[in-house]
Amino acid sequence: QVELADSGGGLVQAGGSLRLSCAVSGLATLRSYITDWFRQAPEVEREFVAKIYWNNASSVYADSVKGRFTISRDNADNTAYLEMSNLKPEDTAMYYCSLIHKGGGARYWGKGTLVTVSS
Repeated sequence: QVELADSGGGLVQAGGSLRLSCAVSGLATLRSYITDWFRQAPEVEREFVAKIYWNNASSVYADSVKGRFTISRDNADNTAYLEMSNLKPEDTAMYYCSLIHKGGGARYWGKGTLVTVSS
């Protein structure tokens, strides 16, 4: 059974930093998978934040976070990270990590971790 455990959220002042983690279990290898981070603020649709391909670590970012957020992965422990810096109040949201095979199919989700940025 595939499980994603996302963590690392918290309360931070504007301009501060946080690192989110997404630990994946239940798969022998993630070579053919993609991890995405999404976020959802109250009364707003869930939006894409960043993605990383496990096989070559290539990444894609939403324009709103480009230059401030960095996504990475650690093959040794099947954990993906989202380093967030220069945080803004508009980054406040529940952040979810997600996993999907490059060929499509079921998408797996973490339970979410709350990031709150105060002004």
